Amino acid sequence: MQSPLKIEPATGLLSDTRQVLSPFYDARPTGVLPELIVVHGISMPPGEFGGPWIDRLFTGNLPPDAHPYFKETSKLRVSAHALIQRDGTIVQYVPFGQRAWHAGQSHYRGRAGCNDFSIGIELEGTGEVPYTEAQYSQLAVLVGALLATYPSLSIDHIAGHSDIAPGRKTDPGPSFEWERWRSILRAQGQVPERRKR
Repeated sequence: MQSPLKIEPATGLLSDTRQVLSPFYDARPTGVLPELIVVHGISMPPGEFGGPWIDRLFTGNLPPDAHPYFKETSKLRVSAHALIQRDGTIVQYVPFGQRAWHAGQSHYRGRAGCNDFSIGIELEGTGEVPYTEAQYSQLAVLVGALLATYPSLSIDHIAGHSDIAPGRKTDPGPSFEWERWRSILRAQGQVPERRKR
């Protein structure tokens, strides 16, 4: 079992993790806590991995002339709370207690505006290329840390971007094996005991 990640509850920041803080976030609505974890898939440019481009996108510094795809993408004001790279490295962009701009127009179980009450985790990948063992493992560790830190979150409320924005988004795509990941989550002991209410 991997070492558990530590989240500082007061700041919402991961310890011992690279921080590339995005300007694209704001406060959650008053009294609203994170209740949903949304799994995304991203590659910049599409189908290519590595390089500085995801960091540049989430910090508003994507050069429009570096690739044809970037011409329109560079104008976006988007972010996620964290990214898990192909080798399992985690990068944090937004404190978990704040509202990242990752979901867009979205609904979850009849509730609109998922950014308000969710945490967005990006996996570097596409729906056509298998995600890596390191990514499955680190996603399990990160979700375990989130469940342990935020009592409002539940293992029962984890969805893909495609689930909350059907017809508009397809990520993390068919290459993400949900059952495989949930098995890893349980095998690593990352699911905390149910809290007594």
